[in-house]
Amino acid sequence: MMRIPSRLAVVLVAGGLATFPACASSVEPTSNDVAPAQPVRAELWGFDDGAAGAVPPGFRAGLTGGGPPVDWQVLEVADAPSGGKVVAQLSDDVTNRRFPLLVLDDFEARDVDLEVRFKTIAGEVDASGGLVFRYQDDGNYYVVRANSLEGNVVAYKAEKGKRSNIGVKGRGSAYGVDVEVPHREWNSLRVVARGTLCEVFLNGRKLFEVEDDTFQDAGKIGLWTKADAVTHFDDLRVASLDPDD
Repeated sequence: MMRIPSRLAVVLVAGGLATFPACASSVEPTSNDVAPAQPVRAELWGFDDGAAGAVPPGFRAGLTGGGPPVDWQVLEVADAPSGGKVVAQLSDDVTNRRFPLLVLDDFEARDVDLEVRFKTIAGEVDASGGLVFRYQDDGNYYVVRANSLEGNVVAYKAEKGKRSNIGVKGRGSAYGVDVEVPHREWNSLRVVARGTLCEVFLNGRKLFEVEDDTFQDAGKIGLWTKADAVTHFDDLRVASLDPDD
């Protein structure tokens, strides 16, 4: 298996990184729902250069809400999608309004194509993995998350520390989309954000779009979980879609 460094500028052909087949769900994909080709150039973090037991280089832990400190660590695991390491959120504190963040410090953009592979391991209050973008600080950002317990994918905004649902485009205030998110299996979550529009993909299939104009400035990107969700992440890939990049 090819080892992917913690950070690598990669050239991607059409189709890019391999995606997983669509999961059975209440969503009925059509040919228009297939994920677009990846950008030609992207940055990729495989976490394999990080020291086991530590936060990966270039990232910092954060927290929205209450509860004790978060616990992000690089782990050595046998089933990592690439290399032999992942980054994991290991705290199992059950505080409901508690959202651990892992923020990438040396990347900033307004419009992004962002993807990660994630595997929910445990959690009774929550079992989810999410992508953060246009992050301004720990209380202000967008996040799209996939939840194995609820069986859905939802887009939110955190504004002044308060999280709220962003309704699905064309469906009013609809709370995301119901879809199977296999527990203890590797999935892929992707977000393509341009202007006020955000497209959401799970395992290579487009699920829905949302529109929101709360955060229009460039921001950082990162990873997200909730409450007692213990989740593994690998192959975090991001490309800026800003005109000057």
